[in-house]
This record gives sequence, structure tokens and C-alpha cells, in this order.
Amino acid sequence: MSSHPLPVTEALPALHAALASRGGAVLVAPPGAGKTTAVPPSLLDAPWLAGARLLLLEPRRLAARAAASRMAAMLGEPVGGTVGWRMRGDTRVSARTRIEVVTEGVLTRLLLDDPALEGVGAVLFDEFHERSLHGDTGLALALEARTVLRDDLRLVVMSATIDGARVATLLGDATHGPAPVIESAGRTFPVTTSWRPPRTGQDVVQATCGAVREAIADHAGDVLAFLPGAGEIRRAADALDGTLGTGVDVHPLFGLMDAAAQDAAIAPAPPGRRKVVLATSIAETSLTIEGVRVVVDGGLARVPRFSARTGMTRLETVRVSRASADQRRGRAGRVAPGHCIRCWAEHDELALRAHASPEVLEADLAPLARALARAGIADPRT
Repeated sequence: MSSHPLPVTEALPALHAALASRGGAVLVAPPGAGKTTAVPPSLLDAPWLAGARLLLLEPRRLAARAAASRMAAMLGEPVGGTVGWRMRGDTRVSARTRIEVVTEGVLTRLLLDDPALEGVGAVLFDEFHERSLHGDTGLALALEARTVLRDDLRLVVMSATIDGARVATLLGDATHGPAPVIESAGRTFPVTTSWRPPRTGQDVVQATCGAVREAIADHAGDVLAFLPGAGEIRRAADALDGTLGTGVDVHPLFGLMDAAAQDAAIAPAPPGRRKVVLATSIAETSLTIEGVRVVVDGGLARVPRFSARTGMTRLETVRVSRASADQRRGRAGRVAPGHCIRCWAEHDELALRAHASPEVLEADLAPLARALARAGIADPRT
């Protein structure tokens, strides 16, 4: 492990004390604090855990693999020893595994198959601010399990941008009131910002490619550029090919890529070379891409939207929220002072929503209704 402790280390005693006496806690820690990889190992020897397993929920497969790999490396073990992961079609756990990093659909299935979560001492919900339907459902079912079946089950909600007081009320109880809220300092470096709105007739790919070329020419370090989807990423990679000079590699990064290609995108660039990572929102949170000093934000994201008229879910391209834009900007300051180029006009910031809508407000709720029925919950309002 590094000789420089992660910033979240200073908050761990308060978190341990809260979990020793209460059934839940909220940890608010900015990007770079180290909550994802430092908190679960620190809880393994807690007396209340009594040798049980920890489940760490990560919303994205890439983040789940990266978190498990990092924690296993910190312990000097391969994945599948003390730390493993469990996701659809890919499970690496053993009888020795104490920390299981799981993705959202897997957590819901585990709770439906075993509502009491036997052998599990705590569930940690990472990056809860993303407010996915699976994450919300998982927390609701876990709260139900703690209330009805497992009063010893600990629940921890972790994020950088949530309203800690509201979530603390949700995790609390009638006897003791809201759950404790622990706040951690971060370790971020200053990030300057410039705005580069598209020229007349430019689409997001053309504007982003222009900003990437500017970043390579004017700034040091690697570049992380955000685009809404895989199609735009492929077009940008083709447009940038051969235009960035020698010694610069371009790596796509999106959810449907194979694991080896994703690992290559987040790995450090070889000595003497630089890289440009073209990513979707998958790179907003939960992982640090080594070497990134500049972020180029195209300002768009692709999200699912359910149409009650057609009964189908479609992908819709929308403007990012202010919280997402700030998360993206922060990627430039994880390892050193950085710079962010936003591909919109500065006055357009006023039109950005504060936060993205929770998925439960936009998604097809038929799968949720089936899951609740299977769990024996007749009234979703409970």
C-alpha cells in the first residue's frame, strides 16, 4: 500500500464508531478520497462483522472490476481471494472471499433469492448519487431485510454529491433518529476551466475532436474526453487518427467493450507516450484513469427513457447535469493540477439542471413491479 494514506482514512474511526452502535451510516466523500477501496478492507476486523462477508455495490461493471482488482492488489492477493467480484456472466469468488464487489442487477437478485442475506454483515452502496433504478431497489430491499429479518445488517451509503441529511433520514430508525453522516476531505488538485462552444455547423464529435487537438498541443499529460455514446466515440477515434502527432495513443472506453480493451484504456500510458481516452459517462466516477491531466467535456450523455405510449425504452441524448459536469471536471485533478475544456458557452451553464433525474422517474417500471411482487411487497409506496 502507498505510504501516503488516502484522505478518507481520517474519517474511518468515525465510520467504525457509527457502525458499531447503529445499523447504518452515510459517508460523504469527494472524488479522490479513496472511499471505494479503503472503506471495505478497513471493516473486515470489526467485531460486529464477526467474520461475515461485505457486499460493495458498484453501479458499473468497469468500476466493479477496477475496485476489486485494486483492493486485492493492496492485500497482495489475486482477485477471488479475500476480495472478489460478482457480476452477470462473470464471478470470481471463493470460500475465502470476504469482500464481494457486485453490480446492481446482481444485488437485487441476491436479495430476492435470500431476503435475509445470510452470511452478509453489511452492504455498502457506492456512488449512490447516480440514483439508478437497481440501486434504489437494492437499498429499499436491504432496508426491508434489516427491518423485518436482520436487525444486525449494516447499511452504508457512500457518494460525493448526495444530500447526506436526506439519505441519513432514510437509513435511520424511530428509536435513534437519522443515521450518522460522516464527511471526508478529498485530495484533489486545482483544475482550471475554459469554454470552447461549437462553431456553426459543428456537431459534438467535431467540437470535441477540436478541443482534444487543442488539449494535446497546449497542455501536458493525458486527455479524457467525454462523448455520449459508442457511435460518437468511434467517429471521434477515426477523426483523430493520425492528427495528434507521434507518441499519442487513442483509446475508446464504453460499457460494451471487452475487459482487456477497457483495462488498456485505464492503464498508465507507456513511458514517453501520451494517451487520449474517449469515454462515455462510464468514466465519470469510481475509477481513476492514471495520467489524466486534461478533461474535454462534450456536454452530452445518453440515457434510457421509457415511453408509456409505445411501451418501449429508447436511448435519448441529453445535456449533462451540473453535478455530472463537475464530476467530469474533477477527473482532471485527481493526480496533479489539471485543466477542463467544456464544449459549450460559459453562459450555458445557467441552463444545466442541478442533478440528473433518478432513473425511477424515467424507466419502465414493469421489472420493478415484478421484483417487488417476488419479494412479497404488495404496495410499492412502502
